[in-house]
Amino acid sequence: MDEIVKKAMSKWPDVPACFGWLALDARGAWRMRDEETQRNDLPGNKIMHTALCAFINRNYSVDAEGRGYFQNGPQCVYVDLALTPYIAHTDPVLGLVLQTGEVFNAIDAVLLTEHGQPLFVADNKVAALDDRDIAEWMTNLRIDGNLVADDALLEWLASASDQTTLTWQYKEKPLAVTRTTADDLPTRFKFQQRPRQPDSSHS
Repeated sequence: MDEIVKKAMSKWPDVPACFGWLALDARGAWRMRDEETQRNDLPGNKIMHTALCAFINRNYSVDAEGRGYFQNGPQCVYVDLALTPYIAHTDPVLGLVLQTGEVFNAIDAVLLTEHGQPLFVADNKVAALDDRDIAEWMTNLRIDGNLVADDALLEWLASASDQTTLTWQYKEKPLAVTRTTADDLPTRFKFQQRPRQPDSSHS
């Protein structure tokens, strides 16, 4: 977190939080969601300003309740998530890099949804892979040690059996891939895709 942000939080500790106005899309881009966008459940306008995106990334985190948020000076801006709190991209040198710039050096788990969406778990963070990188990701998949054809992968996804072992090579290490479902992700990894203002009508 930027030092200027920490100082602003200390100086103005009671600024109300903001909900619904910022989103993280499935490719790791930040999007602004005005009132009309929110009413019509649209993704919002992609933020193209490089310095602003970098500022958001440096000051982005996930709280104890599983809500992604951007600390904008003294104001906490909660984030709507298209998929997961983090989105990963492949880098030919670094490996997997989150939209925040953090590198996944060691991965605890690799998962694949019923839609063929890869996910990675490391350092208590869960990240979906940018769909533009899935084809490249698949080149490191193996079934029982052999390269995976598309039809074999589809068969593995459709099967409930663990008779065949699917692995993904990351930094020369084979990691087991397990099945999951898209709907199960928020509960399984304890994050909120759409944080909203708590209802105070009953308080």
